Amino acid sequence: MKALFLFLFLISTSLFSQEDLLAKEYFKNGEFEKALASYQALYKKTPNNNNYFVALIKSHQQLEQLDEAEALLKNQISRITYPALYVELGYNYQLKNDIEQANINYNKAISFVDDNPNYAFSIGKYFEDRSLLERAVATYEKAMSLKADLNFNSQLAKIYGEQGNVEKMFESYLNFIEFNDTYINSIKRAFNEFISEDSENESNQILKKILLKKIQHNPDLMWNELLSWLFIQQKDYKKAFAQEKAIFNRKPESLNRVEELAFIAVNDEEYDIAQEIFVYITETAQDPETQIAAHDNLLQIEAKTSNDLNSLEKKYLSLFDTFGRSLGTLNLQISYAHFLAFYVHEPQKASTFLKSSLGLPLTALEEGKVKLELADILVFEEKFNEALIYYSQIQRNLKNSTLSQEARYKVARTSYFKGDFKWAESQLKILKSSTSQLIANDALDLMLLITDNKFEDSTQTALKLYAKADLLAFQNKTDDAIQVLDQVLIEHKGTTIEDQALYKQGKLLESKNEFTKAETNYLNIITNYKDDLLADDAYFALAELYEKRLQQPEKAKEYYEQIIFNYEDSIYYVEARKKYRMLRGDAIN
Repeated sequence: MKALFLFLFLISTSLFSQEDLLAKEYFKNGEFEKALASYQALYKKTPNNNNYFVALIKSHQQLEQLDEAEALLKNQISRITYPALYVELGYNYQLKNDIEQANINYNKAISFVDDNPNYAFSIGKYFEDRSLLERAVATYEKAMSLKADLNFNSQLAKIYGEQGNVEKMFESYLNFIEFNDTYINSIKRAFNEFISEDSENESNQILKKILLKKIQHNPDLMWNELLSWLFIQQKDYKKAFAQEKAIFNRKPESLNRVEELAFIAVNDEEYDIAQEIFVYITETAQDPETQIAAHDNLLQIEAKTSNDLNSLEKKYLSLFDTFGRSLGTLNLQISYAHFLAFYVHEPQKASTFLKSSLGLPLTALEEGKVKLELADILVFEEKFNEALIYYSQIQRNLKNSTLSQEARYKVARTSYFKGDFKWAESQLKILKSSTSQLIANDALDLMLLITDNKFEDSTQTALKLYAKADLLAFQNKTDDAIQVLDQVLIEHKGTTIEDQALYKQGKLLESKNEFTKAETNYLNIITNYKDDLLADDAYFALAELYEKRLQQPEKAKEYYEQIIFNYEDSIYYVEARKKYRMLRGDAIN
């Protein structure tokens, strides 16, 4: 009997839920007569369900049946004590152009807050739903003045944002997290809608002023953290670093935040300030592990920015003299081997050095990291089969790990370098669903390259030549890679690979600071291949080039705009829109 009752209850609940969804769909689609009938039925079954009652009122109002709505509201108010219904009654009078009665009912609703400030939750929400924002503000502020532990700053901030009162919005959000800092990341997302990379943007200036005032009057580290975050959004890493140092000086528990800032600067190619931060870490860190990591990152930056390779090698060796060749310096050993192979072009020396690291008591993961670099060095030497053995060992020993997926991708890429496109493609298909988004994206890009060009001719000459250029780029032989891509562009002009060769070469030219030549490549793509896959990549690359390298913001704006209007599905769409609005000088993003 109980089972039958439960079955009937579940059936009833399911049908009720379906009626609810159908009513909402009718209302959403503007079928208000059907919505009215549905909500009348639902309200009749559950007369104490306020959501159905309000939906019923709104359905009447949409059909301009204001007298019926008024009668229902007055009847409901006489039955139950729910002050927010006076807002609905007031709004109904407003729709009838009876402003006097509307105001009487609005004020009646707010007066209930005097007796019980907790009523402000529902009353304020009803005012918001009817876009009566000033009334909502009055409700929330009154409740907070009467009961100190109520916090409506989040609701107030949202309203101020809708009204365009940015200063009050910032202040309300900050007042909110002062008592509830668990929402700090949500607040940052809200702020991101109003600030930009432009430090002179009015909203940026307002937020900075408020935060500095907070720091002066209430020296909570949260304000320093938010100020650092603001400077990072503006890409003003030096000022962010000053805040991070202030935070660390007062709370010297960990240098993680400082280190994170350094990596952000590196990713943005702001190497000078990144070096300054890593130097600070080497001088401040108490544990050798953090010091070694900072030294390692300093040397990796120097490898990218300096031509004095002899001096750099001496610095590596000096660090090994100081910290030894142990598990504690394993990452530094891998970094040094990479430097020897890819910068000094001494792969044999690099391999010998790194193979000795395998003699340390390594975990499976540590061994995998060493073998991954060893395999990369073997690819540098074009010892593809030996490299594939190492990659395969990593896959076998570290199944389902990110390192294993990276090794699988490198198996595919090595096969591609060899010209074994069929095997490479089969591996890349598996990696498209990798848990690592970066690996999945790289796999998809390489698979599309092979798929789009493997049938161009039976010998796949153009694809093999392009793969050779890709290998040279991997080997850090940029000039040679550019020359081979020139050969592709001359010998295979008009083929499907031409736009990819132009784009790849453009990126390599950028890395050599040959910006005008890179510009020519990108312009060629959007002129001749504007309907192909790389068109949005070329538009975005051009926009970035004009903005960051050639100091031509108007041209940059023009190309960002092209992505906004013509490539809505592009991965660059959100960033292009943000950049475009900043260059246009919008106060709000």
